[in-house]
Amino acid sequence: MKNQNFTTEFVLLGLSQNPTVQKIVFGVFLWVYIATIVGNMLIVVTIFCSPALLVSPMYYFLAVLSFLDACFSSAITPTKIVDSICERKMISYEGCMIQLFAEHLFGGAEMIILTVMVYDHYVVICKPLHYSSIMNWRLCGILVGVSWTGRFLNSIIQILFTFHLPFCGSNVIDHFMCDLYPLLGLTCTDTHILGLLVIANSGLICIINFSLLLVSYGVILFSLRTQC
Repeated sequence: MKNQNFTTEFVLLGLSQNPTVQKIVFGVFLWVYIATIVGNMLIVVTIFCSPALLVSPMYYFLAVLSFLDACFSSAITPTKIVDSICERKMISYEGCMIQLFAEHLFGGAEMIILTVMVYDHYVVICKPLHYSSIMNWRLCGILVGVSWTGRFLNSIIQILFTFHLPFCGSNVIDHFMCDLYPLLGLTCTDTHILGLLVIANSGLICIINFSLLLVSYGVILFSLRTQC
């Protein structure tokens, strides 16, 4: 962090500079954030306080997904809510890096858990007699651990790349949150190759997860049609 980096804070332009629009954004984001946190935490508490639900892998994954969704929302939305009513929309360099790490960690882990849930549905529909032996607690723990570990390592690598970027020009981010690609436009070095790597990394992860979702749902629908 001591490398030619003269930027100590960033300015977030947000969604709009219009005061009326900002008030609307404040109300909408505040209501959605409260509903998201309350809804997700109710799901988590209900599942973990109900032994009959917690023994099911489906509800276990649902509790993990709800927790991740609450964490992901908390990493981005509070800053947006505060900025919508503040004249100076500032975020410190350290705060920006923390937000960048959190959004990639929780958002990526959420996608992987969603794919795991589809696999769980595939097993329960296509192999119902072997479901309890396949989706045992050891496998469930491994799948959740892999989702957290994989996204943690991926997020750490992206943060380390960002730490070594020299921010010595403008500190205005044309976005409502800190994200890696907008930050690349503020550096005083050539980031063309790094930008392509960022797009390839994020795109590859999304394509793999989306492909697994499509294949799993396709197999499930085919199995249901053959059974009928």
